[in-house]
Amino acid sequence: MANRHLGSGIDDFLREEGVLEEFQARSIKEVIAWQLDRAMKDRKLSKRRLAEMMNTSRTQVDRMLNPEDGNVTIETLQRAAAVLGRRVRVELV
Repeated sequence: MANRHLGSGIDDFLREEGVLEEFQARSIKEVIAWQLDRAMKDRKLSKRRLAEMMNTSRTQVDRMLNPEDGNVTIETLQRAAAVLGRRVRVELV
């Protein structure tokens, strides 16, 4: 029996399994969390201090930095980025 996935790409495999969008969303969240964490380290900011500068709670900052936590609004990401001297760019490709 031939392997139906032989020669296909990972996107093809994930699409066939019905989980492509889930994996893409998770990847985006992980990259954003990593970028925020790096920016915090570059500016030597703790989670507590970032929360203070954003006028939010430490819990909200924890959610933002945890890709498994789910729903963080673009507005929250924009506020965090501004505090860190960055900006959020979203594009459809």
